[in-house]
Amino acid sequence: MRDNFYAVIMAGGGGTRLWPLSRRRSPKQLLRLVNGKSLFQISLERLDGLIDEDHIFIVTIKDQINFLHQQAPNIPLENYLIEPMPKGTAAVVGMAASYLQKKTPDAVMAVLTADHVIENISEFRGILNQAADLAESNTLVTIGIKPEFAATGYGYIEIESTNNSTDAHKVKQFVEKPDEITAKKYIHSEKFFWNSGMFVWSVDAILDEIKKQMPDLYQKLQQVKASINKDDEIGNITDIWQSITPETIDYGIMEGAQDVTLIPAMKLGWKDLGSWDSLFTILKPDNRGNIELAKKVVNLDSHNCYVQSTDSEKAIAVIGVEDLIIVDHENTLLICKRGESQKVKRIVNTLKEEKLDKYL
Repeated sequence: MRDNFYAVIMAGGGGTRLWPLSRRRSPKQLLRLVNGKSLFQISLERLDGLIDEDHIFIVTIKDQINFLHQQAPNIPLENYLIEPMPKGTAAVVGMAASYLQKKTPDAVMAVLTADHVIENISEFRGILNQAADLAESNTLVTIGIKPEFAATGYGYIEIESTNNSTDAHKVKQFVEKPDEITAKKYIHSEKFFWNSGMFVWSVDAILDEIKKQMPDLYQKLQQVKASINKDDEIGNITDIWQSITPETIDYGIMEGAQDVTLIPAMKLGWKDLGSWDSLFTILKPDNRGNIELAKKVVNLDSHNCYVQSTDSEKAIAVIGVEDLIIVDHENTLLICKRGESQKVKRIVNTLKEEKLDKYL
């Protein structure tokens, strides 16, 4: 294992697209949705043998630390970096890079998330090793996923050349989430990849880019770095954090960076669990196309449905329906047409606006 290689896992989100199962006290990354394990636990297992546990850092919010640590007690508590309030991934990445730079000046960091499913673990580890090698030359490395369909919910990355497609490529541009017509054009081109949101870079390289493109954020990160004490603890940065303008790492840094390298992930088996619909690509339906995660489901002539209840005493009956997502959890019930589950976030926003916090 590399002494200077670190993983930074972003695990502070609420996962509103998986409401009502994903709530403030039970965010998406903590839900045991795959083989009885949470996405957070699975994200850590992928790093076994590649990165030491004491080199894995988790960026989250204060309210989630205990829940995360219960699921992964081998990760030291001091390796949890607290984001005082949501300010976007640019600030999160910058805080982690600033912390690691003070701890290990020549550190290389892999930025990962806690809500991905990756089926080919050996491929993943090989790509991270390759990315770490490339990052030593101060290029910003991103992992691109070969598109499987014309997704309009993902960002895309265009490479400059398709020669030697299994090798790393220089990135031409990052592209925002396209409409369906544009997405169909992209999947027929060998130059476009889905943006996985996974990055590898040296802490010097990413902080130099932040200094160049987001100087105000850089100055605040310098204050965060100055707050770190001799025990490697970040001080009270609430006032500093409040003054940060929210921005994503993609818009704030990657779109304007000049030296970005993409490693194509052709056989990674990558899936972003970003909606209820995405579970149909991860969990195996029965012979009628249904996924049933409830103590008792009575199904009469219903097909291609997702049915889940967390109430072990409740029976759910579905009769003659197709292409529905039905999720029963505590004081909430979601009934949604398949293909429309990206709109669940709008329901959550409406509940927030109406101050119906007991449903959140």
